[in-house]
Amino acid sequence: QVQLVESGGGLVQAGGSLRLSCAASGSFFSINTMGWYRQAPGKQRDLVATITSGGSPNYAGAVKGRFTISRDNAKNTVHLQMTSLKPEDTAVYYCYSFARTTVLNSWTNSWGQGTQVTVSS
Repeated sequence: QVQLVESGGGLVQAGGSLRLSCAASGSFFSINTMGWYRQAPGKQRDLVATITSGGSPNYAGAVKGRFTISRDNAKNTVHLQMTSLKPEDTAVYYCYSFARTTVLNSWTNSWGQGTQVTVSS
């Protein structure tokens, strides 16, 4: 199993910045993709950004140019630097991983508990 623990959420004014971090632990051989999704009240969970083990990022159109995802494979961590934040970025942000676990010896999706990001206007 993979445990994901997020940190760094909070309240910020529009135009401000926040940095989210996520650390993976548990029993796994390797992690292919790590990333972030978000879910606003009453809406579905949507992709924010992902990054492969090789460092290739993928961004949702709404955040491209404002958010930057990075990863440290040695530490099994992923970070999301968010700048020029807008009220519509308000949501619970969930860390995500796609890893090959030792228990099942198969590739498995895992999610963190989520961290709240609130952007005031």
